[in-house]
Parts: sequence; structure tokens; C-alpha cells
Amino acid sequence: MLSNMIIFSGNANESLAKEICQHLNIKLGGALVETFSDRETKVKILENIRRKEVYIIQPTCRPVDHHFMELCIMIDACRRASAKEITAVVPYFGYARGDKKTEPRVPITAKLAMDLIVASGADRIITMDLHAVQIQGFTNKPVDNLFAEPVLIRYIKDNFPLENLGLASTDVGGASRTRSYAKRLNNIGIAIIDKRRPEDNKPEVMNVIGDVKGKTIIEVDDIIDTGGSLVNGAQALMEVGAKEVHAVCTHPVLSGPAIEMINKSVLQSLIVTNTIPLSAEAKACSKIKVVSVSSLIGEAIKCCYTGESVTSLFD
Repeated sequence: MLSNMIIFSGNANESLAKEICQHLNIKLGGALVETFSDRETKVKILENIRRKEVYIIQPTCRPVDHHFMELCIMIDACRRASAKEITAVVPYFGYARGDKKTEPRVPITAKLAMDLIVASGADRIITMDLHAVQIQGFTNKPVDNLFAEPVLIRYIKDNFPLENLGLASTDVGGASRTRSYAKRLNNIGIAIIDKRRPEDNKPEVMNVIGDVKGKTIIEVDDIIDTGGSLVNGAQALMEVGAKEVHAVCTHPVLSGPAIEMINKSVLQSLIVTNTIPLSAEAKACSKIKVVSVSSLIGEAIKCCYTGESVTSLFD
């Protein structure tokens, strides 16, 4: 059924690509993706892909610019090798936080990133939990924005009793995401952490809105970068009476002092997905648990290939 499909992977998250291929029962396509001595990217497709439907799996995680260029160069190589259609599968879409102008004379980096992917030759983009959903409108090409929510909800149901369980959004902007989780968990209660951010990556928690006293609380977020929002939020929740605090997050960017902050924090556990591979330091952190989204992405790829709807994957 998938005979005209071929999947390639850059160097950003080859283990996820292999899991996806295993789910689809196909082999990972052969591609040489290396660097020259001056760190320029070298790509060679090692298989005949003429008139094939190509899927390139490459999150634009750290080092972001290098992995982004790998993706664009691989797309260009496949286009010049006469692929029938090219889909960029970007589980973590870097630069998504630059979705609008927040002050004068700054770029809209998410729009630029989308333009570069499309200009390279991508016919479709599959991504997951975009930080700003309006990024789907930054191109006229089809964009399927998947949600890790079903996978993370399954983990919560399997590992936490729903009695005396509550959810917390790490900021006002994420309240709709947290409500969606709560709805799938028998409409359990939610809280919202109202914070002020005086500088980038330096959140300051101001207030907790909602009743968390005596409850096990799970913070919900899409990206954990330096960890300030989750760690400070967890501390604020404990200070107003939460019994214990855990967190779920789709994209474990975990930059800078994140692991040290998590280890020292009141967080009992942090559940993340494998859209981004963990560093050695993160793998050594006993608080971090990883759930795989390979089957979810694999099914989305299959739906795109067969022409079926991906809506069922959101349930």
C-alpha cells in the first residue's frame, strides 16, 4: 500500500524517524547527510526517488540553524531528483515563538522559516503542537498541525488517579490547551498561573488563579526551554497548597540551566515527548519521562499518502 512512499531523515532525530518507519513497516531511505570541514552541509540521496512521494523527518532543534539548513538542503536535493511530492515532517518547528512583531524593527521569524521551507521545494508540512497555530496560515501550502495531547492524556490516565487531580496552565495564553486536556479527563478542574515576563526566558510568577489546595496538579505546556515557567509555576502552586506538582510538555528544548533547575525544583516528574531527542544530561535526569509520538506521526503520514483525513488522529 505504501510502495510509492519513501522516508528520509536528517541528523536531528534519526531515532524518531526509525520508529516511524517501524510503525509503517517500511525501511528508512538512504541519504548521506554530512558536513564539510568548514561545517557546510553535504547531502546526497542514495536511492532513486523519481516520481516517489517523499517524507523528510527533521525537527529544527538544537543546533537550530544547522538542522534547519539540513532540512532545506534535503528538500532541494529531493526536488532536483524528480520526487513527485515532498512533505517536510517537522515534529518541532523552531522559530515558532517569532510569530508576530512585538516591538518595532523586529522580524516575524516563523514566517521567514516557513517561506524558506516552501521555497526549498516542500509541497506540504506536517508538524506538531505549533507554539502559535496561526503559523499554519503563513503559507499557501497544506500544513497539518498534529497534537501530542492524545498520547500525553493516555499517559496521565495510566499513571495518575483522576480523583483529586487538577491541571494548571503555565500562563493565560495556554489556558485553552489546558481546558482541552481537562475535558478529556472528565472535566477536572484547572488553574491558571498569571505571570509577568520582564525579560526573555525570565518569567516572574505573580498569582495562581483557581483552587489547587490539597490536589495533585499537572502543569500543561507545549515547550519547555530554560524551564523557568514550569519550575516557578510549580513553586507557586505548592505555596498555595497543592499536594504535589508534575508537568507534561510536548517539546523538551531544555536549554541553558533547565536540567539543573528541574532537578532542584519541587516538580515530582516531567513527562515529555520525543519530538526532540534528549541530551545526555536530560536522559540522566530521573524526573524526566519520555513518551513516543512515532505512531501518531506515522499515522498522519499514512493518511496524507492515502488521501484519508487526519482529523481522527486528534481524538
